Amino acid sequence: MRTSSEKLQFVKDVQFNCDISDARDHGIYSMCSMILKLRNLYKWEQRIEPWSEPEPADLLDWVDKKEQYWQGLSERAFRPLTILGKQVLPHDLRMVNQALDQGRLLYGAGHGRSMKAVFFLADILESRLVEGCTVHILGTERAKEMASPVALVQDGVVVIKKESLRYFLWDQLQEMRSSQKSSIRHFLNQYGLLKDGSLDQDRFRSVLDFIVDQELDLFIYHEIGETLETAFGTDVFQKIISRFPSSVVEFVSRAVKDSLADTHPRGLLASLIAGQKSSSLGLYLGFLDGMRETIFPEVKTGWEFFEQSGDWDFVEQARSAGREKFLCIAGAIEEIAEKIGEDPDELIMKRFSSRIIEPLGLHAG
Repeated sequence: MRTSSEKLQFVKDVQFNCDISDARDHGIYSMCSMILKLRNLYKWEQRIEPWSEPEPADLLDWVDKKEQYWQGLSERAFRPLTILGKQVLPHDLRMVNQALDQGRLLYGAGHGRSMKAVFFLADILESRLVEGCTVHILGTERAKEMASPVALVQDGVVVIKKESLRYFLWDQLQEMRSSQKSSIRHFLNQYGLLKDGSLDQDRFRSVLDFIVDQELDLFIYHEIGETLETAFGTDVFQKIISRFPSSVVEFVSRAVKDSLADTHPRGLLASLIAGQKSSSLGLYLGFLDGMRETIFPEVKTGWEFFEQSGDWDFVEQARSAGREKFLCIAGAIEEIAEKIGEDPDELIMKRFSSRIIEPLGLHAG
């Protein structure tokens, strides 16, 4: 970027595309998720800390204006980005990032859950090399949309967004504070966050940034696992969610893909076992709910034995057994996916139900 005015216009153009994405696809979220994402988007726009709650009247007024704004955007096309006097398509990552301030800003574009378009622009705090993969740790976000994933892989590079991670951890631990899971209580105890059996909010505020720094590897190594994993290709996954968005096929496939990344020999669980970091293991198990918890009971059993004995071999046994199972499931999913577009969708769903859903003890509805 040659001038500050060019940079300012570039940021506005990226944010405009973020707004179009939200206008088009905010309906993919449940009511609870939508409320949380809107609240955090408001906090980001107003530069409010995670623990500070907006006045209800101010938030409702902002939401009303946001919805009116979206109404005029849902049919708009994404805006080309102007870089060094040239217009570049918003998904041309390499062209855009080559023209940005080298080593200072990172632009992102891709698709998230249910194929929602994801765009962002953020400052680069630092870069690392982890397991042979480049990792960018980002700070202040200049432009963002509602999905705002805290970690992702683009062009083989792992990206961690610390600003979004602060909000994510704050919200998640508020939800988990009354959890009866021993793993969550273990995590909270490791950071001195329990006071008379409850989450100590004052201490949590004071150590939030420390926790973010200490638990970065939890998010980095999940993405490392996804980067290194070859058993469930991104092209197959994209084919599945393009054809069956927001369906049990997508949700199960995503859970299997995530679990393969976590059980990869150089992925998340392997890194926790090697470093013997029990706080991260407790947090990981706290995040493991819904579909991923259902399909990976081995790790819960491994935790129970670990909690009693402190022996990390039980966690390794769970990782190994889970990985073997997920590799078999991924192979079956890939076989089914090969026929997408050739066979009727109803037949694909029937195969997925009989070969994947039913053996996992899940329900197709």
